[in-house]
Amino acid sequence: MSVEKEYVSVIAREVNISLKQVEVTINLFDEGCTTPFIARYRKEATGALDEVQVEAIRLLKIKLTELLKRKSAIIKVIEEQGQLSNLLSQKINDCWDINLLEDIYLPYKPKRKTKASVAREKGLEPLALWLMKETNFDVINEARRYLKNGVETVEDALQGARDIVADIINEDLNARTLLRNQFQKFALVYTKVAKAKEIEGSKYRDYFNFQEALIRIPSHRLLAVFRGEEEGFLKLNIEPDEEIAVQKLSYQFKKRNSPSSNHLDLAIKDAYKRLLAPAMENECRHLAKAKADEEAIKVFAANLRQLLLAAPLGSKRILAIDPGFKSGCKLVCLNEEGSLLADEIIYPHEPQKATVQAQQRILHLVNQFKVEAIAIGNGTAGRETEDFINTISFEKTLVVYMINENGASIYSASAIAREEFPDKDLTVRGAVSIGRRLADPLAELVKIDAKSIGVGQYQHDVDQQKLKESLDTVVQSCVNLVGVNLNTASKSLLTYVSGLNELTAQNIINYRNENGAFISRNELKKVPRLGAKTYEQCAAFLRITGAKNILDSTAVHPESYGVVEKMAKANACTINDLVAQENIRKQIKAENFVDSNIGLLTIQDILKELDKPGRDPREQIKAFKFADVKKPEELYVGMILPGLVTNITKFGCFVDIGVKQDGLVHVSQMADRYITDPNTIVKLQQQVMVKVVELDLERKRIALSMKL
Repeated sequence: MSVEKEYVSVIAREVNISLKQVEVTINLFDEGCTTPFIARYRKEATGALDEVQVEAIRLLKIKLTELLKRKSAIIKVIEEQGQLSNLLSQKINDCWDINLLEDIYLPYKPKRKTKASVAREKGLEPLALWLMKETNFDVINEARRYLKNGVETVEDALQGARDIVADIINEDLNARTLLRNQFQKFALVYTKVAKAKEIEGSKYRDYFNFQEALIRIPSHRLLAVFRGEEEGFLKLNIEPDEEIAVQKLSYQFKKRNSPSSNHLDLAIKDAYKRLLAPAMENECRHLAKAKADEEAIKVFAANLRQLLLAAPLGSKRILAIDPGFKSGCKLVCLNEEGSLLADEIIYPHEPQKATVQAQQRILHLVNQFKVEAIAIGNGTAGRETEDFINTISFEKTLVVYMINENGASIYSASAIAREEFPDKDLTVRGAVSIGRRLADPLAELVKIDAKSIGVGQYQHDVDQQKLKESLDTVVQSCVNLVGVNLNTASKSLLTYVSGLNELTAQNIINYRNENGAFISRNELKKVPRLGAKTYEQCAAFLRITGAKNILDSTAVHPESYGVVEKMAKANACTINDLVAQENIRKQIKAENFVDSNIGLLTIQDILKELDKPGRDPREQIKAFKFADVKKPEELYVGMILPGLVTNITKFGCFVDIGVKQDGLVHVSQMADRYITDPNTIVKLQQQVMVKVVELDLERKRIALSMKL
């Protein structure tokens, strides 16, 4: 399929790559390939574009396709009016900016009744054009010629003419470009408190009398004032200096001083205040909001990626605890695959304080199910439960992990959880989720709507569709980066594998339930509705631990198995020998195996994979312990504490120091140098040392510093 030549060059400029790379990538998408597959297994074709570049091409293709549809619709309307010239058609086709495109269309756009249209109906357009010529003739006498068709006075005639002049100025492409530039470069964001909302809207008091240049205002601040306006606590305006803006319009439309100049001045001011300024403010709001949304979504996506790729404990037997006071602590024991072995409730805290019985039950479960690690949710009673567990003398060393339980309650009530545990209540399901998060955060978190995981900033204020699309892309990227165990993966996890969807994921589960574990990737071809293209896209991201063919447990694509066999044959060994013996692999020269079907980049990737077959790219998990402080009231300025980074924003990061209230490390307190992006300093779940620099217990604010 040929690529739309019209937008290939636009995409190439945006992504800063060659036309050929764009064309090839778009063709691969049109053939049904996915971003992870193209980035990983079609490097020769794309010139080694990475996943970010490939995804950028996909998104731009969607955006420009919509723009092409809009162009076609505009051309059709103008053509039906009989006003489409070759020059106008070319101008529309050459335009790739949606706002400029709408400016071009504005004079031809069907309109509702306006002041200008009413004046035109009364025959006043010639008078308006006469005023714009700024002649030296008597304006009053000229206006008297139009006292007909319902125009009763000279002032009525002149007012109608000025309305038409204002409309002409509003639709003038140069005028709109000039004003757009003025708004984009020099507009200020003004906010003030809404009438009688000072007390109710006190959380926005920083913006009760606020102004900042639109071009410089950070995304988080802009989203905050938009939210304040939406909630009715703030009044918001975005505009440049009115006098300067009107003056610039005057330079464009006034050429001399004449009897009609005063009327032209009035029309220019009216065009600005009534038509141009509101239109440009709306456009600026839309663009600024879209930009702020984009930045906030990027922050959310970066945080989600870090959370999904957090270090897993791996296949261990886990005792998971969903802590609570009055309702007790919910216990579950999970086996190496995350299957539920047992569940019960203990009451080690007030008011029951059945500490001895709770200790006995914990010891019994640990010994009975050979527990290797303990996971405790970090919500209510989390620290107290950790202290209780640390009082127990186990027969062997058990590491205790505090697990972020954001979203666990969402999972507990979900259809996925009900399907997995139809005979268990919400509390048991929540504890299972906590335990599984320790074993494999990625496999468990994909079951939860990403917006419920609790990272990012202003998630409810941004474009929800764009947020969902971005987060789904992140999840898909992470799942395919790590790879999926074909014989243990849940339907939720399989759905994010390249090429698969809910139907094919369920069919894999059904096939597995009916036929037992997959013994080879090739067996995937027997799964109903999983055709050749789907197999091509998904196979290399699905791993089979302990497969007869060791390549089935690696990231080597089945289409490349033949070249690995050639490598083994050339070295007079088996594929297993090739994987096991580094000295054999070192003798292989990648260029010797390049042919018309497989290139050097792919050969090099295969050799890297054979060095570390099926290796999980995530880091090793580390144990962590909070200081002996549990309440904000126990903190003091200057206190130094260990903490865990729980959220990263554009203005800093939030750190859990174990007092049920995260503290903020402002970006200015993250290092002894200027920082523009907190992600360059910290990662989610990173262990950091922080110092308390300010406490505001009334507003529940803890200010921290990493500059110790």
